[in-house]
Amino acid sequence: MVKHDVKDLALARKGKLRIEWAAQEMPVLKSITDRFRKEKPLKGKRLVACLHVTTETASLMETLKAGGAEISLCASNPLSTQDDVAASLVKHSGISVFAIKGEDTKTYYKHIKDALALRPQITMDDGADVVSTLHKERRDLLKGVIGGTEETTTGVIRLKAMAADGALAYPIVAVNDAYTKHLFDNRYGTGQSTTDGIIRATNRLIAGAVFVVCGYGWCGRGTAMRAKGHGARVIITEVDPLRALEATMDGYEVMPFAEAAGIGDIFVTATGDINVISKNCFPLMKDGAIVCNTGHFNVEIDIKSLRKMSKARRAMRDYVEEYTLRSKKRIYLLGEGRLINLAAAEGHPSAVMDMSFANQALCAEYMVRNARKLEKRVYSVPEKIDKEIARLKLKAMGIRIDTLTPEQRKYLKSWEMGT
Repeated sequence: MVKHDVKDLALARKGKLRIEWAAQEMPVLKSITDRFRKEKPLKGKRLVACLHVTTETASLMETLKAGGAEISLCASNPLSTQDDVAASLVKHSGISVFAIKGEDTKTYYKHIKDALALRPQITMDDGADVVSTLHKERRDLLKGVIGGTEETTTGVIRLKAMAADGALAYPIVAVNDAYTKHLFDNRYGTGQSTTDGIIRATNRLIAGAVFVVCGYGWCGRGTAMRAKGHGARVIITEVDPLRALEATMDGYEVMPFAEAAGIGDIFVTATGDINVISKNCFPLMKDGAIVCNTGHFNVEIDIKSLRKMSKARRAMRDYVEEYTLRSKKRIYLLGEGRLINLAAAEGHPSAVMDMSFANQALCAEYMVRNARKLEKRVYSVPEKIDKEIARLKLKAMGIRIDTLTPEQRKYLKSWEMGT
């Protein structure tokens, strides 16, 4: 048995069946797995992955293993682990997993360090916690790392800051920046799974509710789209004038948060920044306001201040905490302020994660082949990989598209021809 720390290996059979169910909707990753099994592009490479331990992630781990990698997996969020999946990966796939749903912060970082005991040559991150831990606490391992990948907007922001400061010790490919990732995963995946998490946690009717989305990036766009589809009155709050203008043109109300606070029924943060809903916001809210987060870290909501200003606190349902302010207003916080789509639901549907994790697999291969040529900075996913994933997805969906004629190719490359 490989090294591991999971909740209960007896859950493995249930996890295996759920992994198989999700894999049916991941044809792109399957095609890559078939090739990897023959070519072994990751043979002999040690890979540490810090990702949400879900059924879709399990398929990615199988792909990487098929490619020849030795893998150690830990969770990228204390509440996102699916314990049956973790058990199945250990028992049926022989992959080291260090992840338990609901683990405290101390255990979370212990698990990252347990995974790093593999002495990685490649890192695969979702939020950059492995990269951060390596640079802060395990610098002795940095010499062995040839490169890494990053899945999220939040992680890419952190890594670009490290690169700008000259602190990044090895090259990273920003998987999040691929079109086949953020246009689909962040928009359609986050949109559906966030709404799913809110409904599972609360069983509240979204139709007719005032639904406030903080941030109109791709995750915010998707969340707003699905809330509108459920019949909500959607309000967007933004700091970027271009995104605010886009939200207006898309038909949403746009206003400062201080104005939205008093009329919103449900609030969702999707910015990647800190204290988006701050201590000054809670007193402005209605009695019974529901607050949650779909950004990567639980810092978008000022939970510490909410606790301090509350005279009582109790659990109302799974993933629903009631905070009673001194004014007797009640604020409901979902999923401890962590990713609501993974804390209270199952994360993104497998059909969209198919493309995101195809990017992860192909970028790991790219890193092995090109690491010596790359500088210590953050790179975009090569266009060739992005387009190949889109091609494979269309093929799996049975969709055909046109191709340019030689005449059209020549025209697009020339400057002489006009009207």
